[in-house]
Amino acid sequence: MHTLPDTVVVASGNVGKLREIEAILGDLNIKFIPQSQLGVSEAEETGATFAENALLKATHAVAATGLAAIADDSGLIVDALGGRPGVLSARYAGPSASDAENVDKLLRELEGVEAARRGAAFHCAVCLLTPDGNAPVTASGEWRGRILTERQGDGGFGYDPVFLDIGSGRSAAQMSSAEKNERSHRGKALRKLAARLPRL
Repeated sequence: MHTLPDTVVVASGNVGKLREIEAILGDLNIKFIPQSQLGVSEAEETGATFAENALLKATHAVAATGLAAIADDSGLIVDALGGRPGVLSARYAGPSASDAENVDKLLRELEGVEAARRGAAFHCAVCLLTPDGNAPVTASGEWRGRILTERQGDGGFGYDPVFLDIGSGRSAAQMSSAEKNERSHRGKALRKLAARLPRL
């Protein structure tokens, strides 16, 4: 990838992810198009790691559109649960589970677990792939925090209402979009990715 593509397909149906990608990579002068606008189906996430799933999703979108694609796979790793929900974060309570159902399951599993043992981290792997056969550009990021005993805030998506950012003392759902992008796993991964692109 010697030049940046003008148009990149976002290999996700998650509007929250699309907004974050556009906000963080907006100064690259790339037009981001959600794959749903092009009739691209969701890729089957069969990878054992976030990085494997990100590459699967990007590869699927490139094959379906002939355009460059960016994909991320992210999730929540909870210490007291042995790393769950991990790569199953988006479908923790079932294949078509809602964010609320996933959060409910997480809170049930952590019921009675003291604050000191509720450590967790959001992880994100991001991949930019072009149709020209060049190797994918990848990056990753982590956001350490703790799982709350109940929801706080109404912003964000996914597990944001129960993820406490230790530094600010607020949940991810109580932060502005700009503040969350500055601290988050996805923000860190996307900034690393952007920093690697000009050198290619």
